[in-house]
Amino acid sequence: MNKNGNIGVTSENIFPIIKKFLYSDHEIFLRELVSNAVDATQKLKTLASVGEFKGELGDLTVRIKFDENTLTISDRGIGMTAEEIDKYINQIAFSGAEEFVKKYKNDTAAIIGHFGLGFYSSFMVSKKVEIVTKSYQEGAQAMKWSCDGTPTYTMEECEKEDRGTDIILYIDDENKNDFLNEQKISGLLTKYCRFLPIPIAFGKKKEWKDGQYVDTDEDNIINDTTPAWVRKPSELKDEDYKKFYQDLYPMSEEPLFWIHLNVDYPFHLTGILYFPRIKNNIDLQRNKIQLYCNQVFVTDSVEGIVPEFLTLLHGVIDSPDIPLNVSRSYLQSDQNVKKISSHITKKVADRLEEIFKTDRKQFEEKWDYLKLFIQYGMLTDEKFYDRASKFALFKDVEDKYYTLEEYKTLIKDNQTDKDGTLVYLYTTNKDEQYSYIQAAKDKGYSVLVMNGQLDVHAIGQFEQKLEKTRFVRVDSDTIDRLIAKEEANQVSLSEEQREALQEIFKSQMPKLEKAEFMVTLEALGAQANPVVLTQSEYMRRMREMSAMQPGMAFYGEMPDSYNLVLNTDHALVQDILAGEEAACSEKLQPIQADMKGWKARQADLREAQNKKKADEITEAEKEDMTNTNQKITGLREEINQILDEYAASNKKVSQLIDLALLSNGMLKGEALSNFIKRSVEMIH
Repeated sequence: MNKNGNIGVTSENIFPIIKKFLYSDHEIFLRELVSNAVDATQKLKTLASVGEFKGELGDLTVRIKFDENTLTISDRGIGMTAEEIDKYINQIAFSGAEEFVKKYKNDTAAIIGHFGLGFYSSFMVSKKVEIVTKSYQEGAQAMKWSCDGTPTYTMEECEKEDRGTDIILYIDDENKNDFLNEQKISGLLTKYCRFLPIPIAFGKKKEWKDGQYVDTDEDNIINDTTPAWVRKPSELKDEDYKKFYQDLYPMSEEPLFWIHLNVDYPFHLTGILYFPRIKNNIDLQRNKIQLYCNQVFVTDSVEGIVPEFLTLLHGVIDSPDIPLNVSRSYLQSDQNVKKISSHITKKVADRLEEIFKTDRKQFEEKWDYLKLFIQYGMLTDEKFYDRASKFALFKDVEDKYYTLEEYKTLIKDNQTDKDGTLVYLYTTNKDEQYSYIQAAKDKGYSVLVMNGQLDVHAIGQFEQKLEKTRFVRVDSDTIDRLIAKEEANQVSLSEEQREALQEIFKSQMPKLEKAEFMVTLEALGAQANPVVLTQSEYMRRMREMSAMQPGMAFYGEMPDSYNLVLNTDHALVQDILAGEEAACSEKLQPIQADMKGWKARQADLREAQNKKKADEITEAEKEDMTNTNQKITGLREEINQILDEYAASNKKVSQLIDLALLSNGMLKGEALSNFIKRSVEMIH
């Protein structure tokens, strides 16, 4: 039977579209053709198993070979009769091709994925395609079909000894370098076909002989037909799981543990998901899950297909319910995929809870690696938060671990402030914040370690979820104010003394880039440190969050805000104040007396102006107020100059400031050198 005809597509422009719009995806033609060959082979195996094919199966290997013009994919599967070629190749099996082509011309994957078009992806890279095929049915006639990328084709009888199908691609000139290239073909087969269930041979295995690689007689089988995820968990040892992980991710550290997925209802799903070791830098670890459909590779870009936090896991998910050839947007809205996604989340939570309950010691040992993953899940998935709150852990500075509930019980008696709020103290750096941690421990408080990439976000979530709860870093205030048990002791100094102390210390503060300092006074008790440097919890937290959230970038531009707290109960601070009064009072008294007079004048003017509307205030009154303000400013500058001269001459002032900076790791370079020099002089 010889036949010439037109392919049954109502639109003439199917080929230009395949050529043009599928260009970016053109490598997947190889996946399509090899998958088809595997399907044809598996169908024959099924027919043999039910007794419909009684012949010898023999060698079922799918073979790929190439020469300088052609690439050939051969199988020994069921083959096709002339009628089947007509049905499956000539009459592309969909209606309304024209509308279909128009609708999907920008969606390459949808065109290829539509039934019947997998084979036609071969025209993306070929100027001519031939099919030489012989059906498994007894007495079948071998057929040869040929088409040069136009809607016309030829079909004729031919000779073929064996059953099965050869697809011969005459690669076009622009694609020869890519697809008639041993390395490239090998790479694509490894990418798309390395776990297909039928052996796939590409060339022969090589061995080193006489200074070069030469072919042996043994087939080079590129795939593992029974990868770990299709085997029963009972057949696999830990070593098998670890070996499979190394196959998927050579050079990676050993995984923490894994979950073997095996679901039959309400959908089919197999796979192995591994927990990698991640301490920081989420982005490097993302998108390592490979998605398969019946052992055919689909994608390793799984965002939107699995929940966001699961993109941190590594491994394989395989489901026949995941469509093989559709766009990501389609996958993301597909109901099956959504069910699979929530099921995997549940399985992951189950596995983590099981390990926590059965082997808490192991769970704690691995917590530092698991923490980032679990926090990410809790922050992005409400259901996962509810499950994970049972096994999420806090770690304290003594390296002890507690569940959320255990830790609350531990601290509730001692760390509840006067308003009934439970205060969680934390450190982001045990060494840099050592003195603050020590002050907290001296009070019997517990301090958590919160130094992870997502901790600042996790803290915000806990404050929302846990009742009457506040998290504060140990260096964000003085110890008595971190957890205020009662009203703070009052500072018993006059206004002049307060202003004098603040100016003395402010004048000697270093000018640091992106840092602002305020000087405040507190009565902290004679035993507490004379000077403490604290940093606003709110502003620092905003800055840390801004580093990860583009919309908050303006916080990142703002300077760090620090409080230099002077302890007015400490002998050294009292000594500096007494020294100032002895050295400066003679010069300051007349200026301060003058200042009092002008301040009284300022108060009278304000009171008079407050009784009038803005338009009733005369120019003379406005001028009087301006002159008074200027006079007060001038007198303040005179006072500050006298105090600044005293401060500069008193080495204790700079020494106390530098000690506070040093305890925060902020004393560097020249300032550190000056501090050491001054310390030596003072010891002398």
